Amino acid sequence: MNLRGIVAVSGRPGLFKLVGQNKGGYVLESLDAQKVKIVANITTTKLASLEDITVYGEDDDLKLLDVFANIVAAKNVPDAKADAKDLKAFFLEVAPGHDQEKVYTSDMKKIVSWYHLLKELPLFTEAAPEAIVDQDGVKIEDKSDKKVKASPKPSNTKAPSKAAQPAKKASMTSKKGV
Repeated sequence: MNLRGIVAVSGRPGLFKLVGQNKGGYVLESLDAQKVKIVANITTTKLASLEDITVYGEDDDLKLLDVFANIVAAKNVPDAKADAKDLKAFFLEVAPGHDQEKVYTSDMKKIVSWYHLLKELPLFTEAAPEAIVDQDGVKIEDKSDKKVKASPKPSNTKAPSKAAQPAKKASMTSKKGV
């Protein structure tokens, strides 16, 4: 399952795909039928990647990826507008071990609505990109997405010409009247 680049934006319904970033904020495209593009301000907007979201658990927190995998395996997924009892029973099936006091019905509705947005996309069939781990067990970022930096200039390059050098300061004292 590959949910990289899919984010939830605080204060906005639905899910968004992270398209890019400019100096004003993140460029996002909605995943609904309208495909609206917005720029979310870097300083004021909170983004949550679906890869990083967890659900409160009784022992350990449950990853949203695991909950989605269980929802895919479930035969009948209720609508997000279903009765609260139906949602709670369904959530007990797909997220066993979730904390029933901390996970509210509104959270369950949000997760089910997110699933209905994502089920038509090929995200559930794609494999997630794996992080490269070195010998010490430290994660290394995937370098295929990074741009290659230009090599530094060799030391035998010519010095800048006089025209390119900064101007010298003018003397503030005059020779007359000193």
